[in-house]
Amino acid sequence: MNDPIGDMLTRIRNSQMRGKSTVMTPASKLRARVLDVLADEGYIRGYESTTGNDGHPAIEISLKYYEGEPVIREVKRVSKPGRRVYLGANDIPQVRQGLGVSIVSTSKGVMTDANARAANVGGEVLCTVF
Repeated sequence: MNDPIGDMLTRIRNSQMRGKSTVMTPASKLRARVLDVLADEGYIRGYESTTGNDGHPAIEISLKYYEGEPVIREVKRVSKPGRRVYLGANDIPQVRQGLGVSIVSTSKGVMTDANARAANVGGEVLCTVF
């Protein structure tokens, strides 16, 4: 698999279109940090580490719905393996005039665009969520 974050976001998007309550994805530290940001911002209920059917470590993500509609309306991968996108703290754009968030991988960890601006650190823009 070349793009593990893109794979996880696609699994979340597909599961929400089908109305599933949980989704499984292979485990990694970066995926867990991205899920921490999504949980802190209220886009998912939470996640827990488990073991998949094949015996490998996995993460079970609990999806969140509001009045039958998924909370995550749109999720886009920004920085891809073929084209990495690095931005400074002042260059990170707001998503939908601040209603959404960009998830940024910085030297101080994975955080939202607002937290990166407040800490005055830039980094790789992983994805945007609205």
